[in-house]
Amino acid sequence: MLLTILGGCGAWPAAGQACSGYLVEHDGFRLLVDPGYATVPRLLERITADQVDAVFISHGHPDHCADLNPLLRARALRDDPPAPLPVYSLPSALDAVLALDRPGMLTDAYVLHEFNAGDQIAIGPFRAQTRLLPHSVPNAGIRLTAGERVLTYTGDTGPSPDVVDLAHGADLLLAEATFVDRVPQGSRRHLSSARQAGRQAKEADARRLLLTHLQPGTDATAARAAAEAEYDGEIGIATSGLTIDLS
Repeated sequence: MLLTILGGCGAWPAAGQACSGYLVEHDGFRLLVDPGYATVPRLLERITADQVDAVFISHGHPDHCADLNPLLRARALRDDPPAPLPVYSLPSALDAVLALDRPGMLTDAYVLHEFNAGDQIAIGPFRAQTRLLPHSVPNAGIRLTAGERVLTYTGDTGPSPDVVDLAHGADLLLAEATFVDRVPQGSRRHLSSARQAGRQAKEADARRLLLTHLQPGTDATAARAAAEAEYDGEIGIATSGLTIDLS
């Protein structure tokens, strides 16, 4: 299983960066997870739009799904459009982004597969276990298994024992860490810190931790240090272009 980071900014893309976006590959199958702001240009530096085999979206905030629109345009507005793209999301999560164009313009470009958090889904070679994690809108964390490798991704979430369950023994925990240490009072139920991500990686006995969704301007060195205070495994920061082989 191969993970490529297209972007890792939370809320909005910093200059020259992109928001959440992750390409997960196994046995030639390409799964795009959370095409947030500015991720499609980085995706197209690596593969063509028609080479994406499926899309999984954790929740409907635009920093996690806005670039589904240009991806679908890149597939639909050509002389030889590919087969409809399977798109997996929670019910109604994509209503806004799918309504950006005139009715019917992109209808033939995708097939929407809505699931309920807690469902198990087969996406190509991946076995996907989903779990509802606490956020300001419904958010599905995902545990992707292919072969003997496991990748867990939180989407956006407040601290929850369900993160630990979803990441138990994972080869990599890709965890939202909007803040370094202290989470503002108004966000404590819905977002996490690097320190909390480190604590959950330790409790889950995950092999590696990758911090993502850092708010622009966050000191990445400080975020890593906060996670290291709780977790003694390998820790990285999700930056555009980073590729991790989970083998």
